[in-house]
Amino acid sequence: MPISIFGFPALWSPYFIVVLLFITVLYFLVTIKWRKDFQQSEPLTKRQALLFISAMLILYAVKGSPLDLMGHIMMTYHMVQMGVLYLVVPPMLIKAIPWWVWKPVIELPVVKQLFSFSTRPLIALILFNGMFSFYHIPLIFDFIKMSETLHSLYTVVLFFLAVCMWWPLVNEQPESRGLDGLKKVGYIFANGVLLTPACALIIFASAPLYATYSDGSAWLKAMELCVPASTLSGLNLSGPELFSNMAVVEDQKTGGIVMKIIQEIVYGVVLAQVFYEWVRKEEKDADQITEAALARHRNMQ
Repeated sequence: MPISIFGFPALWSPYFIVVLLFITVLYFLVTIKWRKDFQQSEPLTKRQALLFISAMLILYAVKGSPLDLMGHIMMTYHMVQMGVLYLVVPPMLIKAIPWWVWKPVIELPVVKQLFSFSTRPLIALILFNGMFSFYHIPLIFDFIKMSETLHSLYTVVLFFLAVCMWWPLVNEQPESRGLDGLKKVGYIFANGVLLTPACALIIFASAPLYATYSDGSAWLKAMELCVPASTLSGLNLSGPELFSNMAVVEDQKTGGIVMKIIQEIVYGVVLAQVFYEWVRKEEKDADQITEAALARHRNMQ
């Protein structure tokens, strides 16, 4: 059965497009037109602008396009959403938003204490991976997915924690006490290890774990997150099997595998960047040491 039966709003989320366009316009107003209002500022770079636009496009693809609808029908698409939303978009946004825009925001009285605590490497690791794993406990997952308020709240909180988790690795604040060298490598490996149990739970389960993907009534209730209840009531639907030939358990396993693959690819790319920056810094330090030694030698002569 084609997913077009759910209608244009459910497929393409026009309101979400408006929100993202507003955020994009606001971004360029702040970073270009209103830049002089900041005590410290620098011209917006092409790299930052491109990263931000790319992040908005990717965000729309996973939360506003038909992929979002399919994420409520099949676990495979849901895990693609989770992987991209929490492992790809946050580091892009951290780098896309200039440090001088981040600075006054994270130094607001209430925000400063919360952000300072949540971005401590060990705390950030535990909070993000703990909340991610907690979300995928079957009873919790089904309960949250059948409540629009809880689902929206949990998504926002988990996204904030994802930003906090990425902050020690990729933030570009001049006075940042971020990680460097081997600490970054260890941090990336720890993230990979801590996310594994949630993926393993899904990959190795021999029976359907989530009622919102296997039970018709629970699935219809969860579908109200992206399809108006009035639309659903006019359709004669029994369950997600109408839109996929894949068995529920196989879809479940595929979803866990896809999430793990996305994680490995993202962390692999970041790890390669960390090694590159590390080697470049070591070479720079070596050149400086050599120049200093030569200077001392000339002075002795």
